[in-house]
Amino acid sequence: MFIIISYDIKDDKRRNKVCNLLKNYGSRVQYSVFECNIDEKSYKNMLKKILLYINNDEDSLRIYFLCKECKNKVVFYGIGKIQDDDIFIF
Repeated sequence: MFIIISYDIKDDKRRNKVCNLLKNYGSRVQYSVFECNIDEKSYKNMLKKILLYINNDEDSLRIYFLCKECKNKVVFYGIGKIQDDDIFIF
């Protein structure tokens, strides 16, 4: 599945931990946005780990699931590319 993950985490230490964790699952496309092409098992494992660092009272985590047709309609300008690799192995 292809997902977009964005986060807004107040605490620098927790934000860095989430960022480093997500690097194992996908590509960073903006400061707090990752594109991931992962399977269901990896997704559940990733989410379980991320939620350890999210404070529900002050942080925000958003996950967008894109279908193949939607992924093909993504438009961007400037540097970068759509994450197109197979599942990340870590």
